[in-house]
Amino acid sequence: MDPEGTPVLGGPTLEAAPGRLLVAAPILGDPFRHSVILILEHDESGTLGVVLNQPTSLDVGTVLPAWRDHLTGTPILFQGGPVALDSALGLAASVDAAEPPGFRRVSGPLGIIDLDTPPDELAPSLHALRIFAGYAGWSPDQLDGELEEGAWAVVEVADPVLDAFLSDREDLWRAVLTRQGGTLAWWVHCPADPSVN
Repeated sequence: MDPEGTPVLGGPTLEAAPGRLLVAAPILGDPFRHSVILILEHDESGTLGVVLNQPTSLDVGTVLPAWRDHLTGTPILFQGGPVALDSALGLAASVDAAEPPGFRRVSGPLGIIDLDTPPDELAPSLHALRIFAGYAGWSPDQLDGELEEGAWAVVEVADPVLDAFLSDREDLWRAVLTRQGGTLAWWVHCPADPSVN
């Protein structure tokens, strides 16, 4: 901790912002244990993101059959977080510099798609696509408080498409932390209960 009692992570400690990753500290338990969250919105009204590494066993075809053949990788639904699990959110990477109809840019090539848009109209403009059930959300200043407590680290996305769509879901938390170096890389080896050494 620094002299004012604020946890010092020893690695990149960036401001939360759309397009950055929120990485769970090792001591954080369910529902965010070892989560890597892509921040989609962060402003005075709060923060919204999706957990990138919580796949479900549910085939997207059972809930959104029109989008199934357009997904990147295995066509399964991912759990985006504990909020609004009965809603679906489409995360995509656009190949176009301009925003195609039905696509709202978050950062770089990443954006949220309107799942009511006909897939055949939007899919040609997409490089990658994943669908999430629910999202992670924080009320105004709530995430800032959790960051001050050391529950999360905010880091840059290394490669938007690789991190959000193509990385090994089981290993994403470890991979993101390891590439940071310093104390954040050490988090990979930290026990969930710090009293156990």
